[in-house]
Amino acid sequence: MNCLIYLRVSTKEQAQTDEKEGYSIPAQREACLRYIREHGWNFVDEYVDRGESARSSSRPQLQEMLSRIKKDPAIDAVVVHKIDRLARNMEDHVAIRAILRRKDVALVSVVENIEDSASGRLVEGIHALMAEFYSANLAMEVKKGMTQKAKNGGWPCRAPLGYKNVKIRVEGREISKVVIDEERAPLIKMAFELYAKGDYSLNQLQDILTRKGLTTLGIKGYPSRPISKSNLALLLQKKFYAGIVDWNNIEVKGTHEPLISKDLYDKVQEVIKIHDQAGERKRKHPHYLRGTIYCGECGARMSSLTAKGQYLYFYCLGQKRSGSKCKQKYILASDIEKGLDKLYKKIELPKAWAEELKELVSKELAQKEIGIIKEKEFLTKRIAKLNRERERLLEAYLAEAITVDLLKKKQETLNRDIADSEVRLESLSCKNDSLEEKVNLIVQMASNCHMAYKKASPKVKRMFNQAFFKRIYIENKKINRYEFVDLFDAVYSPGSNKNNLVGVTGFEPVTSAV
Repeated sequence: MNCLIYLRVSTKEQAQTDEKEGYSIPAQREACLRYIREHGWNFVDEYVDRGESARSSSRPQLQEMLSRIKKDPAIDAVVVHKIDRLARNMEDHVAIRAILRRKDVALVSVVENIEDSASGRLVEGIHALMAEFYSANLAMEVKKGMTQKAKNGGWPCRAPLGYKNVKIRVEGREISKVVIDEERAPLIKMAFELYAKGDYSLNQLQDILTRKGLTTLGIKGYPSRPISKSNLALLLQKKFYAGIVDWNNIEVKGTHEPLISKDLYDKVQEVIKIHDQAGERKRKHPHYLRGTIYCGECGARMSSLTAKGQYLYFYCLGQKRSGSKCKQKYILASDIEKGLDKLYKKIELPKAWAEELKELVSKELAQKEIGIIKEKEFLTKRIAKLNRERERLLEAYLAEAITVDLLKKKQETLNRDIADSEVRLESLSCKNDSLEEKVNLIVQMASNCHMAYKKASPKVKRMFNQAFFKRIYIENKKINRYEFVDLFDAVYSPGSNKNNLVGVTGFEPVTSAV
């Protein structure tokens, strides 16, 4: 069997180390080659992405490997150290696996040792799902830190126009802080004062500020430019300028210096209301089936209407298109609801399978925890090494071996590397106890979905439908096929025929395989 190897590490430091901890390229390569030799397979080539995140599939070496697989029929398998080396979100994993399956190329994991069977594909789906949860969980911990900063009166994002982000040292720690931008702050204050008079439109105010030289802060790829009318309208509604941190449903007094008084801010909001610049659109709340139900004949979305004030029907929107040949008849919502009741009963997981999945989750978490411990050890050693380098650098300067300019340049690099490593170490130190609970909750939903859906309110039923299904297709007053969302696709559809209702009937074959 002809094999390709795919290797990846997410940081430059991991790419450069040769520690036998499972994070370096050499360690992954050695494990993959040993696996190939033990099975008597033929190693063809390797593809390596160094310092590339798996949150996106747009990695150069991965794309090059997939391109080769599409063209070269001699490739039989792709070997990876672990499933999460390939992708860390379910959508990309499903897309990559689809390409491999179309070309009849096997995916082999050295660590997980996944079998090419229905149960093996189920295990693979769980591993991919866990990789996505870990990635998402780290992101949640970052958001948690930002939320805490906002609660303390700090600003967790890029400073609004008129302020700037700076870093200061307090007791040896580098702290991010928002301070006034002396160049732009007077113009921002003038904007509030002029608009509060009620004599200026947004267009007029924009012209005045442009002539006065107010521009946005330029960043890489986006040069500084005059403020737009839409951004000006948003700027005038920011409570931040009155000394209030209003972030993600948190509103507290900020630690930054306000540019305007609260009275001036309130006057500006009154003028905005008079000018009707910030009116909210009223949205109708549609029937809970809308957005999930599609025409099984032409594939178009289905909408609803009420006839004679009491009968709710669904009809195909595709019939309104020019040249449409769709002959889908109007369908009573009650008929669709009966079909959904049967569908949820059909897809409800057997209790034995649910317990099997929970056991897989526990094992996967244990493996992940080992990896986290090793990475924490690596980062701790790296931080200690960087601190020693910083001390030696200072000693070299005191001995007049280097100039002050070189000292500053080197210190900036070391400080940045230390800060990055500390942030990563802190994220790894965050508790992941809730992760197992989340995955178990998904399994519990799948194993109790029928009765829960039956007893749910219309609002909760809408959430159920959107959580489980991308689309449900109706034809001849019946559900003829459906598509799961990626999250539940790994649980419900270990086979390739995921769109066909017959393909997953009853789950008896899959259950016995597990």
